[in-house]
Amino acid sequence: MARSRTGLSYLKPNTTTTQSPVGIFPARVEFVLLDNETDKTKFKNLGEWSGIGSILFSRIKENNRGLNNKTVAKPLFSNLKNYPLINELVYIIALPNADIQIDPNDVSFYYFQSVNVWNSSHHNAIPNALSDLSIPESQTMDYLQVEGGTVRRVTDEGTEINLGNTFIERLSVKNTQAFEGDIIHEGRWGQSLRFGSTVTDSNIFNPWSIAGTNGDPITILRNNQHDDGKDPWIPQVEDINKDESSIYLTSTQKIPIDVASNRYKSYDSGLEPQDPKTYSNSQIILNAGRLLFNAYDDSILLASNDSINLNTQESVNIDAVEGLSVSVGNQSEILLGSNDFSVIEPVILGDKFLADIENLANILISLGNNFELNPMLTSEETANADLLTIGGDIRDAAQTILNNIENYKSKVTFSK
Repeated sequence: MARSRTGLSYLKPNTTTTQSPVGIFPARVEFVLLDNETDKTKFKNLGEWSGIGSILFSRIKENNRGLNNKTVAKPLFSNLKNYPLINELVYIIALPNADIQIDPNDVSFYYFQSVNVWNSSHHNAIPNALSDLSIPESQTMDYLQVEGGTVRRVTDEGTEINLGNTFIERLSVKNTQAFEGDIIHEGRWGQSLRFGSTVTDSNIFNPWSIAGTNGDPITILRNNQHDDGKDPWIPQVEDINKDESSIYLTSTQKIPIDVASNRYKSYDSGLEPQDPKTYSNSQIILNAGRLLFNAYDDSILLASNDSINLNTQESVNIDAVEGLSVSVGNQSEILLGSNDFSVIEPVILGDKFLADIENLANILISLGNNFELNPMLTSEETANADLLTIGGDIRDAAQTILNNIENYKSKVTFSK
């Protein structure tokens, strides 16, 4: 039985024709397959789910821009999703496809990531031809001749280049400033992941290099850049106090973070945690408008060799469905309201204390009832006997309270 071809196989290049590619060639992206809803026909023709990430492209020298004349290419790398935008340029290469066992000479097109024509992390799309008179004047004004090269300088509210169905250009997105030895991964919307280091003598200042030695590693994950008031084509250095959310993994760096609250009065003088701005040992800093830790199946464990500090401008609230358990080691104390060990009052153990008080109260009630029900005692001997019995009970109950005074006091929980 002959094997039927599906998916991309019917669009593969024919290596026996004079138009077959030689080596690597540049092309313009005309369509990118990202889902099964935007264009159902192309989704089916490009291999359905196995074709996600495929592009339709036209060679740079081709003038016919009709989609019927477009050729398809798949992403070259399977584990890196870095799909181009419409009108970005890519390099295409012909390599073996899934039919290699049937025909070792059978090939398909694959594309590299977008060509960095504008050196922009946001987008690198370019008009079909800079000399094309059909391009709006507002768009051509975005491309200036600087020192003999074409450089993108957006001066209005958009370039009017078609970038896709949903991608809207943001003029404020900047590249991340690089320092020697850095490895930086950037998203298109101001996200960045820097594998960097301390750079104490750089001509461009960065806030994490005021301590440590050149080469001390640091990793910075940032989401959404801050507005520094500079032109959008000038690269930006991260600022933990102004970027919307950040994670810093440090080794020896001091990070000048402005914490929301730094009141450490629960500590004895001299034992407070070191100021976050001056700490220069390894640490992980999470900074955002809100932090949420959720363990949907098991526990959240906070462990520390020193102290665990909860610091807030308002209140510390603990809500538990089943209970709240606090345990301290031997010879340790729980202080509430003060850390001054010289002026403390122990917390009463309520159950033991109240049980004895309740017993005493019942006896006193019995004594009252006895006097109330016997206002006129007819027998002096009977009256004396009753009073002696009640008096003995009162005495024993009072003695029990006296004997247990120290036992009523908590040995670990104290309050001022």
